[in-house]
Amino acid sequence: MTATLTEPGTPGTPGAPEAAVRPASVARGYRFELVKLVSQWRIRLLVLACWIAPALFVAVVSQQSDLPVDTVFGRWMNATGWAGSLVMLGFAGSYALPLLTSVVAGDVFASEDRLGTWRHLLVAVRSYRRIFAAKVLASLTVILVLVAGLAVSSVVGGVLGAGDNQLVGLDGHLLSPGAAAGQVLLAWVVALAPTLALAAVGLLGSVALGRSPMGLLLPALVALAMAVAQLLPLPVALRFALPTYAFISWEGLFTSPAQTGPVLISVAVCLVWTVVATALAYFLFLRRDFTNLSYDGSARRTITVGALPLVGLIVVAFAVLAAATPSLGSGVTQDKVQRSLSVAFAHLYRLQTDELHRPAVTEAQLDVTSACTKGGDLVPQEGPGNDWRCVVTWHLPDVATTGQAIYQLDVTSDGRYVADGDGPKEVNGYFQVRTPIGDQPNPMWQFDGNVELL
Repeated sequence: MTATLTEPGTPGTPGAPEAAVRPASVARGYRFELVKLVSQWRIRLLVLACWIAPALFVAVVSQQSDLPVDTVFGRWMNATGWAGSLVMLGFAGSYALPLLTSVVAGDVFASEDRLGTWRHLLVAVRSYRRIFAAKVLASLTVILVLVAGLAVSSVVGGVLGAGDNQLVGLDGHLLSPGAAAGQVLLAWVVALAPTLALAAVGLLGSVALGRSPMGLLLPALVALAMAVAQLLPLPVALRFALPTYAFISWEGLFTSPAQTGPVLISVAVCLVWTVVATALAYFLFLRRDFTNLSYDGSARRTITVGALPLVGLIVVAFAVLAAATPSLGSGVTQDKVQRSLSVAFAHLYRLQTDELHRPAVTEAQLDVTSACTKGGDLVPQEGPGNDWRCVVTWHLPDVATTGQAIYQLDVTSDGRYVADGDGPKEVNGYFQVRTPIGDQPNPMWQFDGNVELL
């Protein structure tokens, strides 16, 4: 029996009888698409890896003496389990999450082209719109399961390997285990925003490029290009206009007070990207030619409907941020570096005082100030670089002399810096300090900091 379709834009045969066959519901289509995804061996392998591998990695590394100190929070992995989850988050944002979105969202439509199963699916569901919704929801569900696995597994491995201890923030202040748990969870939630944006790009590539492998690679390539761009000396407004900046902005949550401005801006940019890229994918999907079994996408339509609107998003976001905030420079200025270093030094000095069982002192009593210079006199005193040299000055109660310490700073373009103690040795040199969780390096020897670019 021939059936007519009740929705515009759905496949059908003219001249059908009056009794129309209703399209399958979105819920049934969603269950069907979810079963198809989960039945794939590579998806099952990814789910298994995301729920097991992070725990093993974090637990093993936490027991090593050679820690990944070049990664933010890496130097604290054997002191607290919460640091391990944040190290895994940094790795996931750079590598794992873009690849996961490519494998799931970048292939959810293209797989039908490769297998030649579009006609069977269209006959079974009888609605373009419901097919699109079901595939989007199924891919989103799998991605959420994968991200949840990375987060939960890394936390479990960290707590088992290093314990549920307090965490040292990026400005030297201490977070209790409960506060650290909340901030770590929030950081993973923030990382969901750019993951969704890349997933939407994957949907767009999967629809626009058909059987072409470029659709599968598109989210990873976009993430790689934007990661390279973040390494360049770009204006702050342009950094925030890229959706992948949210993979970095969560670091501002671990200062006191938290740097919520960059986090909110980057999440908002990601959500706009998610909506626009998904809408473009939907627009292209409704105009697909499903009679062509060798469809590899239309280059002209992919550029005009897919790529150019997303580039336009970057331009618009850059213009809005440049007009709303003073963010046309690098964001790394002499005053910001000095202020950030002073705050971190004061917090860490108190931590060192407590670990060495010296008389307690407050930040107000220390009255820490910093004087930083970058390169020589002819070099502008701003911008990233490893040539920042700072002299920190502080005072102790009832002590006439003023203390001074020297630090060499390596400031990256995203505002993160590593401070390396350069004397005096008894203040910021290397030596072991006995703590309740075991011997740890002097907390003032080397530490990570963060300059708020806005």
